[in-house]
Amino acid sequence: MATPAFNYGSDVSGLVWGFLLEDGAATPLDAQDAAHWLRAPAAGQFVWLHFNLSNAASERWLRAHAGLPDEFYETLHQGSRSTRIEVADDALIAVVNDVLHNFSVDTAEISTLWVHVTPRGVITARRKPLESIERLRQDVLQGAPLRSSVELLVHLLRDQADVLVNIVRDAVARVDATEDQLLAGRLTRRREDLGALRRVLVRLQRLLAPEPAALFRLLQRPPAWVAPDDRQELRQSTEEFTVVLSDLAALQERIKLLQEEIAAQVNEDNNRSLFLLTIVTVMALPINLIAGLLGMNVGGVPLSQHPHGFWVVLLFTALVTGALAWLLLRLQRPR
Repeated sequence: MATPAFNYGSDVSGLVWGFLLEDGAATPLDAQDAAHWLRAPAAGQFVWLHFNLSNAASERWLRAHAGLPDEFYETLHQGSRSTRIEVADDALIAVVNDVLHNFSVDTAEISTLWVHVTPRGVITARRKPLESIERLRQDVLQGAPLRSSVELLVHLLRDQADVLVNIVRDAVARVDATEDQLLAGRLTRRREDLGALRRVLVRLQRLLAPEPAALFRLLQRPPAWVAPDDRQELRQSTEEFTVVLSDLAALQERIKLLQEEIAAQVNEDNNRSLFLLTIVTVMALPINLIAGLLGMNVGGVPLSQHPHGFWVVLLFTALVTGALAWLLLRLQRPR
């Protein structure tokens, strides 16, 4: 019995989906139609091909039909780095780190999307389903007007910023709940939970933040085929992403302050407990001392023959203990 081949959510060539875009209209493409169009591209059109690199056939198809530069394949085999956009052979190569589809702050799973942009098309490749690229596909299916390949890249960056905004909102809601509980004196979320959330946000900021040097070089010297309107859109999307990252940094600082406040509260509670324990120990010292002295099995124990000796010793012990407690409490009063 033949076993069906596992295609990783793509066709036999590794293509997950493909679109031919013209005047805002998107026509689906399969791998055969895409290869035919790439051999003879038509004016006024561009394609968007999305590949799954978990399928080993993807890279073979790209090398055979896409005509991509060697720099693109080199980035495919590099480790995860921060988001960047660079120029290579008059094309744009973007490495975009994004969160997985159905992302959760508790898991904080992140993967990489590789993008190659030319006037005639956009080729994207990933190993795991990502949130931003799925949003972009839904917008294309719903008829989002995309005039050029660069505008599609800008749309992707803005979708990524929207995903990060939702993550920040979720984290802010958690921090608000923790802060309200702290102010109400019924904190249930532990300090370790805030620490885990802060580590997730730091990792997101480190991987999702675009490299400033690469973006600066691109915005200053973009390829000649990039239209002025696309340059402005790319600049605006970068500024929007920077605002989101500044909100992320402010949230990290807020979490840090909450951690310090919780730590100070825990230290204060510990100091109060130690103080009460010290008072009880000091107050019990006269009782233990007198009991030890009177419990000696030697002659000459005072009041041993007195009919009210027990009550005399008890009264004396109570007076000494009360005086000692009054002195300790007086010393702790604010001056």
